[in-house]
Amino acid sequence: MLTDIQDAYGHLLSDYHNGQENVEVVEREDGFIDVSRLGPFNYFAEYENWAEHQRLAIAHATGRVLDIGCGAGRHSIYLQEQGLDVLGTDNSPLAIQTCQSRGLKNALVTPVTQLNSKVGTFDTILMMGHNFGLVGSYKRAKWLLRRFAAMTTDTAKIIAETLDPYETTNPIHLAYHQSNQDRGRMSGQLKLRIRYKQYTTPWFDYLFVSKMEIEDILDGTAWRAERYINAADTPTYVAILSKRVHS
Repeated sequence: MLTDIQDAYGHLLSDYHNGQENVEVVEREDGFIDVSRLGPFNYFAEYENWAEHQRLAIAHATGRVLDIGCGAGRHSIYLQEQGLDVLGTDNSPLAIQTCQSRGLKNALVTPVTQLNSKVGTFDTILMMGHNFGLVGSYKRAKWLLRRFAAMTTDTAKIIAETLDPYETTNPIHLAYHQSNQDRGRMSGQLKLRIRYKQYTTPWFDYLFVSKMEIEDILDGTAWRAERYINAADTPTYVAILSKRVHS
């Protein structure tokens, strides 16, 4: 669990929820800084303000839902309002407090690596908001996908949003891809931390993958890509993953 001084993301969400205009600052290990005013707004966006690919993707959620990296709870709360049984999880204590104050009934502070069948059995695993990235690396992705298989029903789906890191011409990003390859990492494996006021998260790995790479990650697991939903005019897409049928 993050300590209070490490919970930069949670403080950002909590302050925004309480009426403070703010920005999200994401720092990459090579010194690249991304500042987003839309970040906080998007984390609280109502369904009608979601991008079309997200509305199409969320329609695949059924039954009992596990929302991994639920943030301020926009997806969890929407599905709860649709009558689904939802558990929102995040490693940020203040994010979970924000979800609860917004009406999410079931929420748990836990990192993705500590999720297991003890928290229940699910029909849908939600990894929206690019949160397939929380798998972190190629090896950990395969390990987590095996764990997710043991936590889900035979007809379960994973709704996994990510982006294709290769759809860029930015020389700074291309140089980072090369640096990753030189270190034996996937090109889209980012080492990041979030900063807000005096708060800073620990460094963490966040993985962006192409469709070819996600197929490679899925190989040998219980999961297959059933379909892809592309975002308009951006490298973002959602992979709808389902269990393989064994004869």
